[in-house]
Amino acid sequence: MELRLDDTYFMKMALREAEMAFEKGEVPIGAVITVNDRIIARAHNLTEQLHDVTAHAEMQAITAAANFLGGKYLHHCTLYVTLEPCQMCAGALFWSQIPRVVFGAYDPQRGFTATGGKLHPRTELVGGILEHEASGLLKEFFIQKRNLN
Repeated sequence: MELRLDDTYFMKMALREAEMAFEKGEVPIGAVITVNDRIIARAHNLTEQLHDVTAHAEMQAITAAANFLGGKYLHHCTLYVTLEPCQMCAGALFWSQIPRVVFGAYDPQRGFTATGGKLHPRTELVGGILEHEASGLLKEFFIQKRNLN
């Protein structure tokens, strides 16, 4: 059986990162960045652990990918993230000039499309990949959080 490296495969890798965030008590959002079908960065939310509101999965992944590549631009890369990026992350993605962003669940309240954020004009955006799994993990996290309080 041949392994297909497609959007679903890489979103599953981002979901693994989200599950690690869940286990740490972080909002379960995960991200991976690829170049030529090779993962060069993996990250998940660390805002609670680092006491840093900017420590979103996307921001952590952008930094790791830029360090791996040795430059600030993420040309030829794709970001896979389990939730539609917020306005802050969209701004960072804009400046990184990443050509492709793939996300799982839509965020109609805080996602960049609802709040006026923009990606680079040449960035392709694909949404809804494994949306059910990504939104299900978020819902489970917040249900558990409410029950603990």
